[in-house]
Amino acid sequence: MSSEPCTFIVFGATGHLARNKLLPAMYHLEEAERIPDKTSIIGFTRQALDDDSWNDQVNEILTARARDGLKDNVLANLRARMHMLSGDMTDAESLKKLKEYIDSNESISNNLIFYMAIPPSLYARVTQALHDAGLSDENGGWRRIVIEKPFGYDTESAMILNESLHKHFSENQIFRIDHYLGKSMVQNVLVFRFANLMLEPIWNRNHIDHIQITHSESQGIADRAAYYDDAGALRDMLQSHLLQMLTLVAMEPPASLDAESLRDEKVKVLKSIRPITRRSVNAHAYRAQYATGNINGESVPGYLSEQNIPADSITETYASLKLYIDNWRWRNVPFYLRTGKRMAKNSSVISIRFKHPPQQLFRQTQIEQLEPNWIVLAIQPSECLRMELQVKKPGLEMDAHTTQLDASYCATGSTQLDAYEALLLDVIENDCSLFLRYDEIHHAWETVDPVLKAWDTQQDYIHTYPAGSWGPDDSKLFDRDDQVWRNEIDS
Repeated sequence: MSSEPCTFIVFGATGHLARNKLLPAMYHLEEAERIPDKTSIIGFTRQALDDDSWNDQVNEILTARARDGLKDNVLANLRARMHMLSGDMTDAESLKKLKEYIDSNESISNNLIFYMAIPPSLYARVTQALHDAGLSDENGGWRRIVIEKPFGYDTESAMILNESLHKHFSENQIFRIDHYLGKSMVQNVLVFRFANLMLEPIWNRNHIDHIQITHSESQGIADRAAYYDDAGALRDMLQSHLLQMLTLVAMEPPASLDAESLRDEKVKVLKSIRPITRRSVNAHAYRAQYATGNINGESVPGYLSEQNIPADSITETYASLKLYIDNWRWRNVPFYLRTGKRMAKNSSVISIRFKHPPQQLFRQTQIEQLEPNWIVLAIQPSECLRMELQVKKPGLEMDAHTTQLDASYCATGSTQLDAYEALLLDVIENDCSLFLRYDEIHHAWETVDPVLKAWDTQQDYIHTYPAGSWGPDDSKLFDRDDQVWRNEIDS
């Protein structure tokens, strides 16, 4: 893989994403000595800033976000790489000045990475301006472009955006980032599944009862009102992050871990998802909006009372979905996905419940009902990989209890690497394994489009749930009464 010197050009360098994610990730890569020598970082923004002004902001940002405290030598090395230019990123004339700056500075590599830390509505205009300024041409160096989600608003808009990008960049130059895939525990799903032979015979419809994938957040929408009220929970989280986790759990073993083999298997899963018909949306999907409640002992407002939210908004802050994958491995096994704001805890968990034993061997003992086996893969805030088994309680009676086998660390105190560190390094090394190919995005949108269209016609009412709870009562999604949401890692 390539580890040549390159130049990161960060469009929107003073925005929320750059301040909170990109700059801290670059600092930690610098600290780990993983950034190639002679690599530069150019911030590009509409604000009138020079190098010194930006460096002062960088110092303030990193002081608050450096994991082990800000180290002067690391900061000095990072700042030596950094340059700031001001201009209109949608204007070819402004970008020609950027090109002249790069071409006239021998210390700046002509291998260019364009990072779009900007609103998605600007992607097409910026890529067109890059082309018109001559920056998309691979003359004397390669070009890569990094796109943040959301990639489109539905299937049709995603297709239009993809066509606009492909006018000037090939598919292998486009890195569509899903920061969830950079989390180490998400990648550990692949290792857990395919490096342990004993799991393969039971990883199918014959033994697994159902699978739950949950992403809950205790925080509200913060300062993202304009974006969030337009998007909602289904577009914001479920269509992207949660469907990606579903593919990793459900995919067949790829021929190798190269990018195309891995993404081929993920696409097969998405293409095998049973379509949700317009008539069956209410049986497969549920939405709700948080109302006033209490989180950590503090009263918090409902969604409609948040700043800049219309008083009549019916945007969902909670969405749940039941999906089936119609292939040999997963036929008729329900996959339950849910995500929500202002829920009881911050948590991302994959919970896999196995079927009950096929005979009532213990019916004449004190064991009234055997608890099912579970495999729990916790992604955040703590990483955890746990199996739950039934064993006999000590003593003379035939009674059972659940014991837990931890196959990974289950503590929040362990060092947590930010996903962006891994993903930025992958872009530098031209490894697109953890980035999304367009057909993945296309089939993910096709999965949720019927739900979005149905909800768009239901403008008069939305269910609510108290902030600080585990969400609304959406138990109607479950196939049987003994299937319920697992809210905690510990059963």
